[in-house]
Amino acid sequence: MLYRALGNTGVNVSILGFGCMRLPVLNGKPHQIDEEKAAEILHYAIDHGVNYVDTAYPYHSEIPFQAGMSEIFLGKALKNGYREKVHLATKLPSWLIKTREDMDRYLNEQLTRLQTDHIDFYLIHSLNQALWPNLKQLGVLEFLDSALADGRIRHAGFSFHDEYPLFKEIVDAYNWSFCQIQYNFMDIHYQAGRKGLMYAAEKGLGVVVMEPLRGGKLVNRIPADIQQIWDQAETKRSPVEWAFQFLWNHPQVDVVLSGMTEMQHVIDNLKAAEKGFPNSLTEQELELFTAVKKMYESKIKVNCTNCNYCMPCPAGVHIPRNFSQLNSASIYDDVAGAKMAYHTFMPKHLRASNCTDCGQCETLCPQNIPIRSMLKEVDRTFA
Repeated sequence: MLYRALGNTGVNVSILGFGCMRLPVLNGKPHQIDEEKAAEILHYAIDHGVNYVDTAYPYHSEIPFQAGMSEIFLGKALKNGYREKVHLATKLPSWLIKTREDMDRYLNEQLTRLQTDHIDFYLIHSLNQALWPNLKQLGVLEFLDSALADGRIRHAGFSFHDEYPLFKEIVDAYNWSFCQIQYNFMDIHYQAGRKGLMYAAEKGLGVVVMEPLRGGKLVNRIPADIQQIWDQAETKRSPVEWAFQFLWNHPQVDVVLSGMTEMQHVIDNLKAAEKGFPNSLTEQELELFTAVKKMYESKIKVNCTNCNYCMPCPAGVHIPRNFSQLNSASIYDDVAGAKMAYHTFMPKHLRASNCTDCGQCETLCPQNIPIRSMLKEVDRTFA
């Protein structure tokens, strides 16, 4: 296993992190973790060098975004010396916070669930424009200072799901130790994107990457034209290895999280991590990523460049974000996955269904996109 210093924390972490959002389950029910199987693959990963384990309050819940079973499982699975071998990360459920007191209540509950007296890396979960102002007003930064001072947490960070300007604002608002962002070879301009990655690294923050495989879209059901591009490489790699190596090639990326459900996932990812050196990909290999990205992008449904000239919409619709989800469904031939993301991460007041057909956006679009008809298609696809 290879290790990197997580930002300026002075802590060396394995470049492969174990994400506990997709543990094996029983009977297809997310809240019924197959604890024997999950413990086996977790222990194997730790025994072979993985020392960063990531979970969150709602992971493996019966009711979405409420208390899940992942933390409880980890509390049991990390007994018998395993807790001392790992840096444990979990997250404050930001959408459930109504008062300053809630913050301490949830953290203390998480310490109990995890059967530990401290969290090594504690994140404010899933920050976005809807959550950040409320949390800041309620005193989340003072809460972090307090939890750091009394030793309940060792390092403070945040995970992020919004656009770069907000990411920069949040980074500048506090003396964070680290952040967690979505990043992969298709998402270099998505959410925080490469600009966010570089900015966080410049500020000394450790960077943990989630969704390295874009929920499996970059490695499952690979189209023949995409596979032909990968096959041109002199060094042969699986799609999973290509996706991971793209990230580890960045010196600014400290940990890449993987939600490993099967023992074979762990074995394959550990093998890939042995070669995860920064700046190790050749120019020819980097060109393959560009070619693959272009091939995927040729399958887009709406040629939206995210210029935002159409914004703000009088009805409140976030036009580029709606088109991004429609394009995701088309590019990866995965309507079900895009639909789930749409209803999970797109607030109702921003959705295409709110379009009043006023047409103002179309007079401003430099791409001459028939925005109103395409928003109707978004609504039909994801309704």
